[in-house]
Amino acid sequence: MDDRIHVHQYLKVAELNENGQDNEFYRRVFLYINSLPSIEDSNFTNLFSGKKSTDIILSLDDNQVIQDEFLGARVDWVNKVERFDHGGVCNRSFLLRIKKKDKRRTLRPYLQHIHTVSDDIEQRRSELKLFINNGPSENPISGRWRSVPFTHHSTLDTIAMDADLKNKVKSDLENFIKSQNYYHKMGRAWKRNYLLYGPSGTGKSSFIGAMANFLNYDVYDIDLSRVSDDSDLKLLLLQTSSRSLIVIEDLDRLINEKLTTTTLSGLLNFMDGIVNSCCGDEKIMVFTMNSKEQIDPAMLRPGRIDVHIHFPYCDFNSFKYLANNYLGVKEHKLFPQVEEIFHSGATMSPAAIGELMIVNRSSPSRALKSVITALQSNGTEGKIGGKGKRLSDSASSPLRLEPPPHAEETGGANWKDSVPGAKEVRKLYGLLRLKSCKSPSSFDHDPGMIER
Repeated sequence: MDDRIHVHQYLKVAELNENGQDNEFYRRVFLYINSLPSIEDSNFTNLFSGKKSTDIILSLDDNQVIQDEFLGARVDWVNKVERFDHGGVCNRSFLLRIKKKDKRRTLRPYLQHIHTVSDDIEQRRSELKLFINNGPSENPISGRWRSVPFTHHSTLDTIAMDADLKNKVKSDLENFIKSQNYYHKMGRAWKRNYLLYGPSGTGKSSFIGAMANFLNYDVYDIDLSRVSDDSDLKLLLLQTSSRSLIVIEDLDRLINEKLTTTTLSGLLNFMDGIVNSCCGDEKIMVFTMNSKEQIDPAMLRPGRIDVHIHFPYCDFNSFKYLANNYLGVKEHKLFPQVEEIFHSGATMSPAAIGELMIVNRSSPSRALKSVITALQSNGTEGKIGGKGKRLSDSASSPLRLEPPPHAEETGGANWKDSVPGAKEVRKLYGLLRLKSCKSPSSFDHDPGMIER
């Protein structure tokens, strides 16, 4: 009846171009069609296993029809396959059938819709990668970047952070990935720069992993000690891809200890210079620091740093989140004692508390007692040098838009020799102290503060 009433037009998407090369649009249509819910209504559908053992992929069988609807217009796709007499495939194509009266109104936006959806599918299916830069004279065959699969399991849901703050971060990231037209309309590069600052073990690196997994972005981890000069840094930036996080960790230490040959001017141009705006869209730069007190204000101005997030030591709220995450405990008879110790001024990094919980995860009570003992013996870990103010104090108002007052953090835990408790616990604290004195590169959870 539909064929008799309406005039239809047919558009063919061949697998190969006229010159025998693969037709890129055919691949996009293949991804799009096999993602449609209506594929389950086809008379014949192929089932395949995906990359994960639990994944099942549906694929339209040869010469089957599938229906789609766009802007109120119904279209049909035919997976057309022409074969030789002996069964060999001669020609593959997708045949689009559309009503002639709908073609002018819907065809162009429909084809653009296919492009958009197929791009999104490819991004979700692609394996994330972590790129690390080579030195200028290293491995010239593979180029300046070498990569490994990015398999970090941190997510924004596993990060110990105030719920309102976490929602603001998610909203900021979601708005960014949807704002291509807005940025271009304003004449600005489609990029955003984050600064994560706070002492070691408070979760800055874990947050980077969570950002990458949330956005489905590759990560480029730049080691400035392998960069020869400002021009070399620009070349590295030019060889990064769109939809990626570009990370420089411990930037304050690299600058203050002069561990890089890159100049301040070179770093400023890297953050928002002309090369930055011309090296591809949809990029987020992330810089980490222990403290931003001794950093040139020119590096922290809007445009170079758009979002500041503070990662302090634990307070009681973040401790409860860690207890729930690591031990599955939401309430416990020891919680009031832990809260009292926090209010008395004691604090620890999320990494140290998390390690104690992991070691004692088979017994939540023992884990909490270990944390209590550690907090009692380490009441000064969270104090800022000279001023006597705890970093955890700045977490009491996590949604405050102004940066908290702070100075250079102390370098490590102050474990006393006369720690009460078992001998094994004292040994563990010693190991934690050695770890906390190293450069801040651990992937742990934390509360934080965001500034715009």
